[in-house]
Amino acid sequence: MNKASLQPARRRTANANIEPLDVLHRLLKLGNRLGAPFSEHLEKRHRVTMNEFRVIMLIGRLGKAASHEIAEISGVTTMSVSRAVTSLERKGRIACKVDPQNRRRKILRLTKEGERLYQKMLPTADNVATYLFNSLQPEEVRAFDSIMAKLIDSLDARDADGRSVFIEKTRPEN
Repeated sequence: MNKASLQPARRRTANANIEPLDVLHRLLKLGNRLGAPFSEHLEKRHRVTMNEFRVIMLIGRLGKAASHEIAEISGVTTMSVSRAVTSLERKGRIACKVDPQNRRRKILRLTKEGERLYQKMLPTADNVATYLFNSLQPEEVRAFDSIMAKLIDSLDARDADGRSVFIEKTRPEN
C-alpha cells in the first residue's frame, strides 16, 4: 500500500500539507511501537498485562493511589483498571485498604512483591522513555509534551451534562 492510498480527500488541518488522518495513523503507530518493549521484555517474564504494568508503575511512582485516580492519570477505563487491580491483588502485588476518611475509596499500595517487581521493570520503562526522546532536542520534548497535554485536555472535555465531548462529536450518524 502506498502513502497516497492512505490519504483520502478529507478536511485538512491549518497546515494544508498535513492530513489529520495521516497524523492519527502515525500517532497510533507510535503507541503500538511503544508497547513492543513491554511485550518483548516484561509481559511473559513477569506474568503481567499492560494494564497491570500501568497500575504497578503508577502506584510505584505515587506511593499510593485509588483506582479512579489511576484511571484518570493513565487514560485507561475504570473497568480495565479494576480488572488489573483485582488480578494484582490476587497475585500479591498490591494491597487494597479502605480509606478511613472515605469508606467507599480503596487506597492501593504495592506489597513487597509489587515493589520488587516495580524496581525490576522501572529500568525498562526508563530505557523506553530515554530512547524515545533521545532524538529530540529539549525544547522539542517540551513542545511535544505541551501538545500532548492540549490534546488530552480536548479529549477529556465534558459538556454541561457531564458527557464526553469527544465521544459525542465522534458518534457515527447512523
